[in-house]
Amino acid sequence: MIRTTSAPTTTSSSTPVAGGGDGRRGRAQGEGRHPSRGRLRSHRAARGVLAGALAAAVLAGCGAKAEAKAPHATGKAPTGKATTKPGRTSGDRTAVSPLDNPDGTRPGLAALTSQAERARGAQYINGVRTAAAGRQTGYDRKKFGYAWMDTADGVPMARNHCDTRNDLLRRDGKNLRFRSGSRCVVVSMNLHDPYTGKDIAWKKQKAAAVQIDHVVPLSYSWRMGSARWNQAKRQQLANDPLNLLPVDGPANNGKGDSGPSEWLPPNKDIRCAYAVRFAQVAVKYGLPVTRSDKKVMLAQCGK
Repeated sequence: MIRTTSAPTTTSSSTPVAGGGDGRRGRAQGEGRHPSRGRLRSHRAARGVLAGALAAAVLAGCGAKAEAKAPHATGKAPTGKATTKPGRTSGDRTAVSPLDNPDGTRPGLAALTSQAERARGAQYINGVRTAAAGRQTGYDRKKFGYAWMDTADGVPMARNHCDTRNDLLRRDGKNLRFRSGSRCVVVSMNLHDPYTGKDIAWKKQKAAAVQIDHVVPLSYSWRMGSARWNQAKRQQLANDPLNLLPVDGPANNGKGDSGPSEWLPPNKDIRCAYAVRFAQVAVKYGLPVTRSDKKVMLAQCGK
């Protein structure tokens, strides 16, 4: 009588199912005529399978980590970084506080947020003298020179072979693209508008979407004293980067030739900085402001 035995089957992949009493079954499972040798080979095979599975898991895990550390392996440029292409230059800049930009050559208009900054701003505004506004009689934009002239004496960026408007777009714009063959004429850019707080993707085909604002309007200056200046000084005021900001076109249209008591930027966070910039221009050119304008300017900085 031939007795057959079988070992209990388990779910572990490291423990093979044992061969039975008839030789054909044993040989089919690789044990042949020597059950002990067959079991040994089965154990070795199982260990090989387990080792292979573990290696695959480790490799898969490493691959996942590699992908996590290199999210740009798809060939796309990392987001948030400017890329330079033929005919394009990066114009990424950060807006500067008016307190740190006394000549207006640095980009933008940053908000004054700390108590110390606002106190300094109010102190500067306090230095502006006041006077009653005169009349508009005789005002003409042409008396300030032709628009965006590059030949105004006594101002930064003059006589650099680039007109004032494009100088300002280059100063404040980001991701600048120039006309073919030019390093002056901007045809597209991104602009953060301080007056509204919004970002504008601008193209020259719709030029009026971004306008250059005279912080102290030329006709305002006329009423406050520039009517008595010579032509050269008026040209200087009209082209001085301290008095010029590229801004949202509709917002600039809404301002017109108003002083601070009649118009302030819709973006309330920038109003103290705007009042300081208005004061900087007034002080530089010896222009007074009206009493009501000065009161409103001080209020923007908490005074």
